[in-house]
Amino acid sequence: MSTAPLVLGIESSCDETGVGIVRGETLLAHEVASSMDQHARFGGVVPEIASRAHLEAMLPTLRRACDTAGVRPGDVDAIAVTSGPGLAGALLVGLSAAKALAYALDKPLYGLNHLVAHVAVDILDHGPLPEPTMALLVSGGHTNLLLVRDITSDVVSLGETIDDAAGEAYDKVARILGLPYPGGPSVDAAAAGGDPRAIAFPRGLTSGRDLERHRWDFSFSGLKTSVARWVEARRAQGLEVPVADVAASFAEAVADVLVRKAIDACRAHGVTDLQVGGGVAANSRLRALAQERCDEAGIGLRVPRLGLCTDNGAMVAALGAQLVARGRPPSSLSIGGDSSLPVQHVTM
Repeated sequence: MSTAPLVLGIESSCDETGVGIVRGETLLAHEVASSMDQHARFGGVVPEIASRAHLEAMLPTLRRACDTAGVRPGDVDAIAVTSGPGLAGALLVGLSAAKALAYALDKPLYGLNHLVAHVAVDILDHGPLPEPTMALLVSGGHTNLLLVRDITSDVVSLGETIDDAAGEAYDKVARILGLPYPGGPSVDAAAAGGDPRAIAFPRGLTSGRDLERHRWDFSFSGLKTSVARWVEARRAQGLEVPVADVAASFAEAVADVLVRKAIDACRAHGVTDLQVGGGVAANSRLRALAQERCDEAGIGLRVPRLGLCTDNGAMVAALGAQLVARGRPPSSLSIGGDSSLPVQHVTM
């Protein structure tokens, strides 16, 4: 029998209730209950609805994960849970469940950083993470460039979004184009039939002066506004809006900036491996452009399978297993949720 740590991970930072079970670097269970349909009519996540959905889904999701993995809660070596960043109320549901399990089973508790967990999940698909690795995290609420020297203790934030995250921009552009929420999949689908060179949308924070102050930072607010004005002008002239071309041109602008800055960061820091994670990492154009440019630059690219890009408990369990394996100290049962937990704090 393997001696690798068996870790149960709980994720509840936004609108997915996730429970994952990992032994070492092997995924045993990956169960997710999403409340996305309940938020769709509002065009975005409603925190109170998300919290109530987590309460309802937590125990059934936990049971399914244990059944899938063929283990009992008491068999695990540790409990890992997202402590932040995320929605305060949603985080507290997962923390309460994890604390109850840790206390009742007398198991160590690890309160983890959601963003670092998005990096760690790639270990389940591609094995040990090269150290250092450059990580580009792109999701509904976060767009970050991270220099990862040690996944358990040394993660440095090089840059982040100064306004809208890429995922937020996707949601807003989807609304402008009359496409359904969430915007990522719907814009991606629309873009498949469009010309990415049809409209020259701006690339935020890529000019000379911007690069002096925000070399590794991102901005998508101006891009979103540019799309809105282009569509408004088109409609004001009584012309049909070419949705596919707008979607493709927008997606190209987002992917271009993300990949350009990530590869620039790799070169500047002498890093030969890039990992792309987060929900927007499921975007087809981002994946294709990242592969194309990494191949040109001689940089290795790692992207998790689609099911592990969005929020899930497997990523929390994967990071927890790394912490246990490297003998990192557990968290206290008194930890709370931190909706703005800095990325350099891997654990609480």
